[in-house]
Amino acid sequence: MRIAILDLGTNTFHLLVTSVNKNGVWKKVFKSKSVVKLGEGAIHKNEIAPIPFRRGIKALEHYKKIIDIHMPEKVFAFATSAIRGATNGHDFVAMAKEKTGIEITVISGEKEAELIYLGVRQCISLNDQPVLIMDIGGGSTEFIIADKDKIFWKHSFNIGAARLLEMFRPSDPILPAEISSIETFLSNELAIMVDAVEKFKPEHLIGSSGSFDTFAEMIGYEFYNRNVISDKNSYSFKIDEYLKLHEKILYSTAMQRNLMKGLVKMRIDMIVMATICTSMVLNKTDIKKMTLSKYALKEGALSMVISGKA
Repeated sequence: MRIAILDLGTNTFHLLVTSVNKNGVWKKVFKSKSVVKLGEGAIHKNEIAPIPFRRGIKALEHYKKIIDIHMPEKVFAFATSAIRGATNGHDFVAMAKEKTGIEITVISGEKEAELIYLGVRQCISLNDQPVLIMDIGGGSTEFIIADKDKIFWKHSFNIGAARLLEMFRPSDPILPAEISSIETFLSNELAIMVDAVEKFKPEHLIGSSGSFDTFAEMIGYEFYNRNVISDKNSYSFKIDEYLKLHEKILYSTAMQRNLMKGLVKMRIDMIVMATICTSMVLNKTDIKKMTLSKYALKEGALSMVISGKA
Protein backbone atom coordinates (compact mmCIF):
# COMPACT_ATOMS: atom_id res chain seq x y z
CA MET A 1 0.00 0.00 0.00
CA ARG A 2 1.14 3.52 -0.74
CA ILE A 3 0.55 6.37 1.71
CA ALA A 4 1.23 10.07 1.12
CA ILE A 5 1.82 12.40 4.05
CA LEU A 6 1.73 16.20 3.74
CA ASP A 7 3.26 18.17 6.62
CA LEU A 8 2.15 21.78 6.16
CA GLY A 9 4.45 23.83 8.36
CA THR A 10 4.96 27.54 8.78
CA ASN A 11 8.17 27.72 6.74
CA THR A 12 8.00 24.62 4.56
CA PHE A 13 5.51 22.14 3.15
CA HIS A 14 6.78 18.56 3.13
CA LEU A 15 5.55 15.66 1.01
CA LEU A 16 6.46 12.07 1.86
CA VAL A 17 5.16 9.23 -0.32
CA THR A 18 5.83 5.76 1.07
CA SER A 19 5.28 2.13 0.28
CA VAL A 20 4.09 0.13 3.29
CA ASN A 21 4.29 -3.68 3.43
CA LYS A 22 1.87 -6.01 5.22
CA ASN A 23 4.01 -5.86 8.38
CA GLY A 24 3.68 -2.09 8.56
CA VAL A 25 7.29 -1.46 7.51
CA TRP A 26 7.60 1.54 5.21
CA LYS A 27 10.14 2.76 2.70
CA LYS A 28 10.41 6.10 0.96
CA VAL A 29 9.10 6.35 -2.60
CA PHE A 30 9.27 10.13 -2.94
CA LYS A 31 10.22 12.98 -0.64
CA SER A 32 10.23 16.73 -1.23
CA LYS A 33 9.93 20.04 0.56
CA SER A 34 8.86 23.46 -0.66
CA VAL A 35 9.65 26.80 0.97
CA VAL A 36 6.34 28.60 1.48
CA LYS A 37 6.99 30.97 4.41
CA LEU A 38 3.31 31.14 5.35
CA GLY A 39 4.15 33.32 8.33
CA GLU A 40 5.91 35.99 6.30
CA GLY A 41 4.76 39.48 7.18
CA ALA A 42 1.75 38.68 9.33
CA ILE A 43 2.32 35.74 11.67
CA HIS A 44 2.63 38.15 14.62
CA LYS A 45 -0.89 39.33 13.73
CA ASN A 46 -2.17 35.75 13.52
CA GLU A 47 -2.84 36.01 9.81
CA ILE A 48 -1.62 34.47 6.58
CA ALA A 49 -0.80 37.44 4.34
CA PRO A 50 -2.08 37.37 0.71
CA ILE A 51 1.24 36.56 -0.99
CA PRO A 52 2.19 33.64 1.34
CA PHE A 53 -1.43 32.44 1.10
CA ARG A 54 -1.17 32.17 -2.69
CA ARG A 55 2.32 30.66 -2.40
CA GLY A 56 1.00 27.93 -0.11
CA ILE A 57 -1.92 27.05 -2.39
CA LYS A 58 0.41 26.94 -5.40
CA ALA A 59 2.73 24.54 -3.53
CA LEU A 60 -0.24 22.27 -2.77
CA GLU A 61 -1.33 22.31 -6.40
CA HIS A 62 2.20 21.25 -7.38
CA TYR A 63 2.19 18.46 -4.79
CA LYS A 64 -1.24 17.25 -5.93
CA LYS A 65 0.23 16.57 -9.38
CA ILE A 66 3.06 14.55 -7.83
CA ILE A 67 0.65 12.64 -5.59
CA ASP A 68 -1.48 11.75 -8.61
CA ILE A 69 1.59 10.33 -10.38
CA HIS A 70 2.38 8.02 -7.46
CA MET A 71 -1.28 7.05 -6.91
CA PRO A 72 -1.26 6.42 -3.13
CA GLU A 73 -4.27 4.67 -1.61
CA LYS A 74 -4.30 7.16 1.26
CA VAL A 75 -3.39 10.85 1.50
CA PHE A 76 -3.14 12.60 4.85
CA ALA A 77 -2.39 16.32 5.22
CA PHE A 78 -1.58 17.90 8.57
CA ALA A 79 -1.37 21.65 9.19
CA THR A 80 0.47 23.18 12.13
CA SER A 81 1.15 26.56 13.73
CA ALA A 82 0.75 29.11 10.90
CA ILE A 83 -2.58 27.71 9.71
CA ARG A 84 -3.68 26.71 13.21
CA GLY A 85 -3.17 30.18 14.63
CA ALA A 86 -4.33 32.28 11.68
CA THR A 87 -7.73 33.94 11.67
CA ASN A 88 -7.92 33.06 7.97
CA GLY A 89 -6.52 29.56 8.44
CA HIS A 90 -9.94 28.04 7.75
CA ASP A 91 -10.01 29.98 4.47
CA PHE A 92 -6.70 28.39 3.49
CA VAL A 93 -8.03 24.91 4.31
CA ALA A 94 -11.19 25.58 2.27
CA MET A 95 -9.22 26.95 -0.70
CA ALA A 96 -6.88 23.95 -0.62
CA LYS A 97 -9.87 21.60 -0.73
CA GLU A 98 -11.44 23.56 -3.61
CA LYS A 99 -8.24 23.75 -5.70
CA THR A 100 -6.73 20.32 -5.02
CA GLY A 101 -9.29 18.12 -3.31
CA ILE A 102 -6.86 17.63 -0.43
CA GLU A 103 -8.50 17.50 2.99
CA ILE A 104 -6.28 19.23 5.56
CA THR A 105 -6.46 18.32 9.22
CA VAL A 106 -5.40 21.20 11.47
CA ILE A 107 -3.76 19.64 14.51
CA SER A 108 -3.27 21.12 17.96
CA GLY A 109 0.15 21.93 19.36
CA GLU A 110 -0.19 19.00 21.77
CA LYS A 111 -0.96 16.61 18.91
CA GLU A 112 1.97 18.04 16.96
CA ALA A 113 4.26 17.28 19.90
CA GLU A 114 2.94 13.71 20.08
CA LEU A 115 3.56 13.11 16.36
CA ILE A 116 7.08 14.54 16.62
CA TYR A 117 7.82 12.05 19.40
CA LEU A 118 6.51 9.16 17.28
CA GLY A 119 8.78 10.30 14.44
CA VAL A 120 11.88 10.71 16.60
CA ARG A 121 11.32 7.31 18.21
CA GLN A 122 11.66 5.67 14.78
CA CYS A 123 14.98 7.39 14.18
CA ILE A 124 16.74 7.38 17.55
CA SER A 125 17.10 4.33 19.79
CA LEU A 126 15.52 5.51 23.02
CA ASN A 127 15.76 3.58 26.28
CA ASP A 128 14.35 3.91 29.80
CA GLN A 129 16.16 7.22 30.39
CA PRO A 130 13.97 10.25 29.59
CA VAL A 131 15.14 12.55 26.80
CA LEU A 132 14.14 16.12 25.94
CA ILE A 133 12.94 16.44 22.34
CA MET A 134 12.90 19.92 20.80
CA ASP A 135 11.40 20.84 17.44
CA ILE A 136 11.87 24.46 16.33
CA GLY A 137 9.30 25.38 13.73
CA GLY A 138 8.52 28.67 12.11
CA GLY A 139 5.43 29.37 14.20
CA SER A 140 5.84 27.14 17.25
CA THR A 141 8.43 25.14 19.12
CA GLU A 142 7.52 21.81 20.67
CA PHE A 143 9.17 20.22 23.69
CA ILE A 144 8.58 16.62 24.70
CA ILE A 145 10.07 14.66 27.61
CA ALA A 146 9.78 10.94 26.89
CA ASP A 147 11.45 7.56 26.90
CA LYS A 148 11.12 4.61 24.51
CA ASP A 149 7.64 3.76 25.74
CA LYS A 150 5.81 6.91 26.72
CA ILE A 151 5.58 10.68 26.91
CA PHE A 152 5.97 12.13 30.41
CA TRP A 153 5.38 15.76 29.47
CA LYS A 154 4.83 17.80 26.31
CA HIS A 155 4.03 21.37 25.36
CA SER A 156 3.82 23.54 22.25
CA PHE A 157 5.04 27.13 22.64
CA ASN A 158 4.30 29.97 20.21
CA ILE A 159 8.00 30.79 19.90
CA GLY A 160 8.86 29.55 16.41
CA ALA A 161 11.79 31.18 14.63
CA ALA A 162 9.63 33.10 12.11
CA ARG A 163 7.30 34.30 14.86
CA LEU A 164 10.24 35.52 16.97
CA LEU A 165 11.70 37.36 13.99
CA GLU A 166 8.45 39.19 13.37
CA MET A 167 8.12 40.03 17.09
CA PHE A 168 11.64 41.36 17.68
CA ARG A 169 12.88 42.46 14.22
CA PRO A 170 16.54 42.50 15.33
CA SER A 171 19.33 44.62 13.90
CA ASP A 172 21.91 43.26 11.47
CA PRO A 173 24.02 41.98 13.13
CA ILE A 174 21.86 41.41 16.18
CA LEU A 175 22.81 43.67 19.12
CA PRO A 176 23.69 42.37 22.62
CA ALA A 177 20.73 44.28 24.08
CA GLU A 178 18.41 42.59 21.57
CA ILE A 179 19.80 39.17 22.43
CA SER A 180 19.20 39.94 26.09
CA SER A 181 15.59 40.96 25.39
CA ILE A 182 14.92 37.79 23.44
CA GLU A 183 16.53 35.66 26.15
CA THR A 184 14.42 37.33 28.84
CA PHE A 185 11.28 36.69 26.82
CA LEU A 186 12.23 33.05 26.20
CA SER A 187 13.18 32.54 29.83
CA ASN A 188 9.68 33.57 30.88
CA GLU A 189 7.97 31.57 28.15
CA LEU A 190 9.95 28.39 28.80
CA ALA A 191 9.77 28.41 32.60
CA ILE A 192 7.35 25.46 32.66
CA MET A 193 9.68 23.49 30.37
CA VAL A 194 12.60 24.09 32.76
CA ASP A 195 10.41 22.94 35.66
CA ALA A 196 9.55 19.76 33.74
CA VAL A 197 13.24 19.11 33.04
CA GLU A 198 14.03 19.48 36.73
CA LYS A 199 11.28 16.98 37.52
CA PHE A 200 12.10 14.28 34.95
CA LYS A 201 15.85 14.97 34.62
CA PRO A 202 16.56 14.19 30.96
CA GLU A 203 20.28 14.34 30.13
CA HIS A 204 19.98 14.21 26.35
CA LEU A 205 18.53 16.84 23.98
CA ILE A 206 17.21 15.51 20.66
CA GLY A 207 16.55 18.22 18.10
CA SER A 208 14.32 17.45 15.13
CA SER A 209 13.48 19.30 11.93
CA GLY A 210 15.08 22.10 9.93
CA SER A 211 17.01 24.18 12.45
CA PHE A 212 18.91 21.19 13.83
CA ASP A 213 19.50 19.85 10.31
CA THR A 214 21.02 23.25 9.55
CA PHE A 215 23.19 23.26 12.69
CA ALA A 216 24.57 19.85 11.69
CA GLU A 217 25.23 20.86 8.09
CA MET A 218 26.95 24.09 9.12
CA ILE A 219 29.10 22.29 11.69
CA GLY A 220 30.07 19.74 9.06
CA TYR A 221 31.37 22.38 6.68
CA GLU A 222 32.87 24.54 9.44
CA PHE A 223 34.88 21.79 11.15
CA TYR A 224 35.07 18.86 8.69
CA ASN A 225 34.70 20.49 5.25
CA ARG A 226 31.84 18.19 4.26
CA ASN A 227 28.14 17.53 4.72
CA VAL A 228 28.08 15.20 7.73
CA ILE A 229 24.38 14.26 7.44
CA SER A 230 23.86 13.72 3.70
CA ASP A 231 23.58 9.94 4.10
CA LYS A 232 22.41 9.79 7.73
CA ASN A 233 19.14 10.12 9.60
CA SER A 234 20.81 11.24 12.82
CA TYR A 235 23.89 13.09 14.02
CA SER A 236 25.58 13.40 17.42
CA PHE A 237 26.74 16.94 18.10
CA LYS A 238 29.85 17.91 20.00
CA ILE A 239 28.55 20.61 22.30
CA ASP A 240 31.72 22.71 22.03
CA GLU A 241 31.40 22.76 18.23
CA TYR A 242 27.76 23.80 18.47
CA LEU A 243 28.64 26.62 20.91
CA LYS A 244 31.36 27.89 18.55
CA LEU A 245 28.84 27.89 15.71
CA HIS A 246 26.35 29.69 17.98
CA GLU A 247 28.86 32.50 18.59
CA LYS A 248 29.70 32.75 14.89
CA ILE A 249 26.03 33.06 13.96
CA LEU A 250 25.36 35.75 16.59
CA TYR A 251 28.29 37.92 15.52
CA SER A 252 27.60 37.64 11.78
CA THR A 253 25.63 39.83 9.41
CA ALA A 254 23.00 38.45 7.06
CA MET A 255 25.43 38.99 4.20
CA GLN A 256 28.10 36.96 5.99
CA ARG A 257 25.64 34.18 6.82
CA ASN A 258 24.61 34.07 3.17
CA LEU A 259 28.12 32.83 2.43
CA MET A 260 28.15 30.15 5.14
CA LYS A 261 28.01 26.62 3.75
CA GLY A 262 25.12 24.51 4.96
CA LEU A 263 22.83 27.46 5.63
CA VAL A 264 19.98 27.75 3.13
CA LYS A 265 18.70 31.21 2.25
CA MET A 266 15.34 30.66 3.95
CA ARG A 267 17.08 30.31 7.32
CA ILE A 268 19.60 33.16 7.06
CA ASP A 269 17.65 35.25 9.56
CA MET A 270 15.67 32.57 11.37
CA ILE A 271 18.80 30.63 12.36
CA VAL A 272 19.69 33.50 14.71
CA MET A 273 16.44 33.00 16.63
CA ALA A 274 16.85 29.23 16.54
CA THR A 275 20.34 29.26 18.00
CA ILE A 276 19.40 31.73 20.75
CA CYS A 277 16.55 29.42 21.73
CA THR A 278 18.68 26.25 21.59
CA SER A 279 21.53 27.82 23.53
CA MET A 280 19.09 28.98 26.21
CA VAL A 281 17.78 25.42 26.63
CA LEU A 282 21.33 24.14 27.12
CA ASN A 283 22.09 26.96 29.59
CA LYS A 284 18.90 26.45 31.61
CA THR A 285 19.38 22.69 31.97
CA ASP A 286 22.17 20.26 32.83
CA ILE A 287 21.95 18.62 29.42
CA LYS A 288 25.37 17.80 27.98
CA LYS A 289 24.40 15.63 25.01
CA MET A 290 22.68 16.78 21.81
CA THR A 291 21.56 14.71 18.81
CA LEU A 292 19.80 15.47 15.54
CA SER A 293 16.83 13.37 14.43
CA LYS A 294 15.91 13.83 10.78
CA TYR A 295 12.59 12.16 11.51
CA ALA A 296 9.89 14.36 12.98
CA LEU A 297 6.20 15.10 12.44
CA LYS A 298 5.62 13.54 9.01
CA GLU A 299 7.25 10.23 10.00
CA GLY A 300 5.26 10.26 13.24
CA ALA A 301 2.06 10.96 11.33
CA LEU A 302 2.89 8.08 8.97
CA SER A 303 3.31 5.67 11.90
CA MET A 304 -0.08 6.75 13.24
CA VAL A 305 -1.71 6.23 9.84
CA ILE A 306 -0.10 2.77 9.51
CA SER A 307 -1.35 1.80 12.95
CA GLY A 308 -4.86 2.92 12.02
CA LYS A 309 -5.00 5.61 14.71
CA ALA A 310 -5.05 8.64 12.39
